[in-house]
Amino acid sequence: MMSVLVWNLVVTLLLNLGVFLTNGLTSHNASTRPAVVNIGAIFTFDSTIGRVAKVAIEEAVKDVNANSTVLRGSELRIEMRSSNCSGFLGMVGALQFMESDTVAIVGPQSSVVAHIISHVANELQVPLLSFAATDPTLSNLQFPYFIRSTQSDLHQMTAVSEIIDYYTWREVIAIYIDDDYGRNGVLALDDALAARRCRISYKAGIPPGSESELGYGRSEIMDILVKIALMESRVIVLHVYPDIGFLIFSVARYLGMMEDGYVWIATDWLSSALDSNFPNLSDKMDDMQGVLALRQHTPGSKSFTENFKKLSGGSFGLNSYGLYAYDSVWIIAHALDAFFDQGGVISFSNDSRLSNAGIADLHLDAMSIFNGGKLLLDNILNSDFIGLTGHIKFDSDRSLVNPAYDILNIIGTGFRTVGYWSNSSGLSTLTPENLDSKKVNGSHNQELHSVIWPGEIVTKPRGWVFPNNGKLLKIAVPIRVSYKEFVSQLPGSNSSKGFCIDVFVSAVNLLPYAVPYQFVPFGNGKENPSYTELVRLIAAGVFDGAVGDIAIVTNRTRIVDFTQPYAASGLVVVAPFKKMNTGAWAFLRPFSPTLWAVTAFFFLVVGTVVWILEHRINDEFRGTPKRQIITILWFSLSTLFFAHRENTASTLGRIVLLIWLFVVLIINSSYTASLTSILTVQQLSSPIKGIDTLKKTNDRIGYQVGSFAERYLVDEIGISESRLVPLGTPDAYADALLKGSDKGGVAAIVDERPYVELFLSNQCKFRVVGREFTKSGWGFAFPRDSPLAVDLSTAILTLSENGDLQRIHDKWLIRSGCSTDNSELESDRLHLKSFWGLFLICGIACFVALFIYFCQVFRRFRNIARAAPDSGGAGSRRLQTLLSLIDEKKDPRDKKRQKVERSISNESRDCEIGQDSERR
Repeated sequence: MMSVLVWNLVVTLLLNLGVFLTNGLTSHNASTRPAVVNIGAIFTFDSTIGRVAKVAIEEAVKDVNANSTVLRGSELRIEMRSSNCSGFLGMVGALQFMESDTVAIVGPQSSVVAHIISHVANELQVPLLSFAATDPTLSNLQFPYFIRSTQSDLHQMTAVSEIIDYYTWREVIAIYIDDDYGRNGVLALDDALAARRCRISYKAGIPPGSESELGYGRSEIMDILVKIALMESRVIVLHVYPDIGFLIFSVARYLGMMEDGYVWIATDWLSSALDSNFPNLSDKMDDMQGVLALRQHTPGSKSFTENFKKLSGGSFGLNSYGLYAYDSVWIIAHALDAFFDQGGVISFSNDSRLSNAGIADLHLDAMSIFNGGKLLLDNILNSDFIGLTGHIKFDSDRSLVNPAYDILNIIGTGFRTVGYWSNSSGLSTLTPENLDSKKVNGSHNQELHSVIWPGEIVTKPRGWVFPNNGKLLKIAVPIRVSYKEFVSQLPGSNSSKGFCIDVFVSAVNLLPYAVPYQFVPFGNGKENPSYTELVRLIAAGVFDGAVGDIAIVTNRTRIVDFTQPYAASGLVVVAPFKKMNTGAWAFLRPFSPTLWAVTAFFFLVVGTVVWILEHRINDEFRGTPKRQIITILWFSLSTLFFAHRENTASTLGRIVLLIWLFVVLIINSSYTASLTSILTVQQLSSPIKGIDTLKKTNDRIGYQVGSFAERYLVDEIGISESRLVPLGTPDAYADALLKGSDKGGVAAIVDERPYVELFLSNQCKFRVVGREFTKSGWGFAFPRDSPLAVDLSTAILTLSENGDLQRIHDKWLIRSGCSTDNSELESDRLHLKSFWGLFLICGIACFVALFIYFCQVFRRFRNIARAAPDSGGAGSRRLQTLLSLIDEKKDPRDKKRQKVERSISNESRDCEIGQDSERR
């Protein structure tokens, strides 16, 4: 009957959650500063954390009451109840506190209990300060009266993920207790690892409760660990309760899982157990050698730790949760002090819903709502003081500021600190306080001291092995129908051979561990398979990797990981060619027609400009019109050989000629070099000059079946898919190129360089034209974050350095075919674009010289025009005068004569001035 009444109580409370609260019929008011203030505490007394917390809370209450500056006349009185890690008992205890005018509750210890009694705290507005419920899903949005006075597992799992990332492990196994504490902690770990491109490869949940309750003991733990031992990852994160954790370590040691190669990371449950029960755990230390453990960092606890040994009688030690329990009492004390200073009154009111619900037999009307709960809650959240655990202050998420953890290494009969983690600076060998004093932020180098791992090794474990479950890695090998030198399947077996296979086998042989694998053929054997589809299947988990001539391109690297390239590659254009005979007109080939025309034009322009500048003062540029035309032509052409006989007298003419001779020197040298190449080296001509030529034409283009070249030409180059022709074999290449685009073949083929080199080794009618227009390489493909890709990359670099890679290449790909004569594809002719700068300089010089010359002519013409009398027909006469000025012969001695006349005139004027002065 009693159990029925209790369950009715539970159901009634759950039905009334979230309903608006009204004031009760009666209220019990206390004075502003009451003589006694009641608080409660709920946790498990006989647990590792509970034993320590009980002593710490009692001592905190004594210290608060002994301090006259805190509550100032009010006595803090605490009542403790044990929840025994039971959500039901925890709720019953919380309800009992609500009947005794309790203003705040310290606890609970368990995240499971916290989820349940937080509903009660919300409805009755009593703040709940938990010093040990680390479940990150205990949200302040859902439970506004729940306050976590310890660190959330969100920070602890971030620290674990940074340790894993620091040692470059990519996969871990999580063993957890299957309740709110364990499940939600592992979920936080999963999110933190994903942010660092790591993941949990396997999760093993263990039911909560004792072995006697569940029948879940050593044999069941052994089944889980045997299954884990057959998996790939060797990094194990243990997030459980102490009893289960020690049992797991014992079974793991029995199974040989505490030996070389394994990594065990325990959350702060282990450090709490070691701190509290260290003398009693000496028989368990051998089971935990090399384990890494985390402990909440509490910088100001040294003196209290020494005093705690006296308080506990030496039967158990102090752990970090005991310190947070101590500080929780002080948080309430400081908040109450502020509460009273703000005029807060401790008063309670009944909930009318409970008395009107028809369940009077349960006596629920004895429970009351704390009217000052909201004000006290605000004061708790505004806490700001230095406690035993450090700075006590809550951020906007209601979490304690400055979360930090010690990283411990279990070794011998104890443990040592190998580093620290803090939310602001990450991993460091310095304490967070020292980092803060040096103003070091999160950009400093992440580092830890050396760790002694399981098996008493100091070198970092690899963190993974090939699964010891009898399964072989499925390595896909494409079945090629062409270019089988790279990879091919042996008839009647799954074995393969070729250049790519030899490179892979040689690289695997260099690994410091065995790789169990088998080759799995991929393709129908009738045409080359699609390598993009092969890569997609690797990402989907169908294959564990792929070996072959797989190009490393952007869209593939998004879904798989590639090794270091073992062969250089890139797309090139192959086209037919014809040999060009020198012939009688070979001397015209160095220059393009445009360059010939511009050069000839400038010869005439320069000759004409020099004639204009020299005509008035140089007799060699005068004479009959016929003679002057011949002079212009002869002078301009003779400059080509620097054989001009005419001297230049004007300064402007000399400047123009000097610049022109420099241009002629450059053109002459370029022509000589190009013509020498044409006459001495066999020239090969092709209408296709490279990928740019193919873009401008509508000719058909061939590509290899299964190659990424098809999508690249369409998506990146912009060539219409209708112009592309798939070709499967080297013979198909040759036939299509010989036919040409107009006769159903192709004008050119776009393929990767290794294939092209092999094709051209025995096809002498075709050549590579233009430059390689992509840069890539061939690599082996593996799923994302595969550690094998990293190790094989190192092995490939070793093969390259010791020369084995080149020897494998020579074994499979060196072919004697076309003789290598000194032939080269016709390079582009010299074009105007190579010389336009020279012609521009010369043209500007000619223009400036003519401008200056005509300015001088027009100035003289203007002086003459002013002196001449005005008369009819002045326009025609001025034109005749201008033309005569341009054509007339100017005597260089005129300048001297003008100077003499000007001198005589000045002397005469001086004499006249002197005579006039004498007369005066």
